[in-house]
Amino acid sequence: MDTANLSREETAARSAVISVRSIRVELDLTGAPERARSGFSTITTLEFASTASSTWLDFIGESVERVVVNGVDSEVVYDGARIELHDLVDTNVVRVEAVGSYSRSGEGLHRFHDPADDRTYLYTQYEPADSRRVMACFEQPDIKAPYTFVVDAPAGWEVLSNQVAASVDAGVGVQRVEFAPTLPISSYITSVAAGPYARVEGEWERGDQRIALGLFVRQSLSQYLESEEILEITRQGLDFFTDAFAYPYPWGKYDQIFVPEYNLGAMENPGLVTFTESYLSRGAATDAQRAARANTILHEMAHMWFGDLVTMKWWDDLWLKESFADYMGSHASAVATRFHDAWVKFAANRKAWAYQQDQLPTTHPIVADITDLEAAKLNFDGITYAKGAAVLKQLVAFVGDDAFFEGARRYFAANAFGNTTLDDFLVQLSAVSGRDMTEWSQAWLQTTGVSTLRLERETDGSAALVQSDPRSHRLRIGLYHRVDGRVIRRDQLALDIHEERTPVDIPVADLVLLNDDDLTYAKVRLDDASLTTVQESLSSIDDPLARAVVWSSLWNATRDGELTVARYTSIVRAHAPHESNIGLLAGILANTLFAIRNYASDHERQGEQRAWVETAWAALQASDAGSDAQLSWARALASASAFDDERAADIDALLHGDAPEGLTIDPDLRWQLLTSLVTTGHAGADDVAAQLESDDTGSGRTAARRALASQPDPTVRAAAWDAAWNDETLSNDHLDAVIAGFRAGGRRDLIAGFDAEYFERIGDAWGARSIELAQRLVVGLFPASPTLDLVDAWLAGNGAAPAALRRIVVEQRDHLARALRVRAAQS
Repeated sequence: MDTANLSREETAARSAVISVRSIRVELDLTGAPERARSGFSTITTLEFASTASSTWLDFIGESVERVVVNGVDSEVVYDGARIELHDLVDTNVVRVEAVGSYSRSGEGLHRFHDPADDRTYLYTQYEPADSRRVMACFEQPDIKAPYTFVVDAPAGWEVLSNQVAASVDAGVGVQRVEFAPTLPISSYITSVAAGPYARVEGEWERGDQRIALGLFVRQSLSQYLESEEILEITRQGLDFFTDAFAYPYPWGKYDQIFVPEYNLGAMENPGLVTFTESYLSRGAATDAQRAARANTILHEMAHMWFGDLVTMKWWDDLWLKESFADYMGSHASAVATRFHDAWVKFAANRKAWAYQQDQLPTTHPIVADITDLEAAKLNFDGITYAKGAAVLKQLVAFVGDDAFFEGARRYFAANAFGNTTLDDFLVQLSAVSGRDMTEWSQAWLQTTGVSTLRLERETDGSAALVQSDPRSHRLRIGLYHRVDGRVIRRDQLALDIHEERTPVDIPVADLVLLNDDDLTYAKVRLDDASLTTVQESLSSIDDPLARAVVWSSLWNATRDGELTVARYTSIVRAHAPHESNIGLLAGILANTLFAIRNYASDHERQGEQRAWVETAWAALQASDAGSDAQLSWARALASASAFDDERAADIDALLHGDAPEGLTIDPDLRWQLLTSLVTTGHAGADDVAAQLESDDTGSGRTAARRALASQPDPTVRAAAWDAAWNDETLSNDHLDAVIAGFRAGGRRDLIAGFDAEYFERIGDAWGARSIELAQRLVVGLFPASPTLDLVDAWLAGNGAAPAALRRIVVEQRDHLARALRVRAAQS
């Protein structure tokens, strides 16, 4: 039995008999700069009541040295994941002395040695269940407690946790920092960071409430922090949520730290929010990138209420925090910051994630059935985030802003510092809206699948709105006309539909846009006349949200095999160079390359690829100097040129200074361009070494590793394959780089020989690696075989494989099956 994979049933039984009063965690991180030192001392003291005589604590580390139960040394019974506790009484004090492991996978306490200046940085990342890699704990969200952290660290380091430091004792070369106790929180949102981080301070003030704001980043990246904008977004968010939720921010300070080799976008640790350094650009950045960062800042801030103040009882109700935070990230961006077009990118890009996930055989309701932690890990997906947010957007259209936010206020007031389920939220929403929300919940939160809406006109002039997978929708239909070179909305119809077929009276228009304003969650198809208008005039549509719905419709029709790749790419080539919304443009560019690589038929792919390189090159030359579009097309050129070398000489000229006016070729773009040349054989290891010499940073070393593994040499690709599976010194980011290099350029001729071996390896890798790294291997190296034979054979012969592993393989099989099916449908 895998005792690390906690189940819903056993954790529910534990929380029924355990009530924690306080937890004290003492960490000795003074040896962190020593690369040879693999572990750190961790001492946890837990005070709790128990109605059972025995239970267990969760811990994953190097060793457990001592367990003391109520003052008496107890035999250490530890299986690598659980520490058995016996002889418990009504009130208990348990002390566990152990050695934890510094992480290179981004799970637990991650350690990073910065090659730019040889400084060492530490941070923690736990969700859903990795705090047990740092402390002995009850690793489940419904056991909350006040935590006191005590950290020994080198002198001169910033030492951070959820709360402010209560005392700092300085020694010779070391310091001990004891933090004030937290309010009751779950183990997975506790946090510690330590290292010589650069600090920027600020403050937010509202009436009598003052919140200290802190920003932290590695010293070698401090010049790229853009602290003024980040603090402005933070203040705007605190203004908005304080008013919207009518519950003062409860966590004291508000620190935000940008950390290296981070597995997520961000994490909502109260008082110490962590972000990936990817949100900091080492040179040029588009406004869309800044909008995405603002959205994430606000998403995490919403969690201070949805998730931290009120927490789901178990991971079944993960949506209670993630769907709400995803919705609030876009909503708050649109109404409280300068990024008023947040719903535009949501419509075209974020919902695409949901539509894709919801069409997989492993799709699940928003309120999911999560039996264990491995299942929970995989449910941080497009359903829990994007579909949930889209459904909430529809709910707001249904009940109104006032009722929705009043329901949230009552939910926080009734459940502060507690744990909840779906019913707790529905009770409050039903009370304020005057509607029984049970039917809505059953239709949207407890079902799977996505409806497809299309307009059908009969020869007699009548029309009907037809939906697959019928459910209730509140939506609008936009009627657009071409006027003086523009496409503008002349009228809009609002209606509720419930059945598979709804008769509608739709006047003739150049473009009939279903789900105008993107209120509901559904794929929409364009009728023939509307598609003709789009092909001729898409970039002339005034409203960016309408364009987003159109681009989304085109993409969904393409990946469903109803719109040919050739027609899709012809629309893109005609209109993407004129797309003014950079958030939309970024998604279009990524989708187009994906369509060509995965959905174009074998005989048309090379021609489509070359045409796309030429489009990117021409658009780059035509873009305004220094514009976001110019930078976006330069990146698109680099990505496309890894598959076609038509512009290799021009890319080499870009790298040697012959760039269009206004284009900043920063280190990250330089690596992209160079890697495309390496992948097609127009640059080599010496060029990579030269670039690394000028950018010997953490990002530079990762990029160099990817570039070297991208060389079109079977020996190099074989070495990358071997390193991915066998080199356990690779960090999470370095593993990603090796995998990307192995697959670079779509060179099946170099890697097809490893297809069968993949299926021989994945079972052992899943058992031996952490789930984070195992998932990267299983997803990243899944073979793009010409048939389903190998994957079907593995699924048939491995029915007893772990459910989470089978889920990933089933999903990858479905992606491959779709690609093969859509390719075959091209004509």
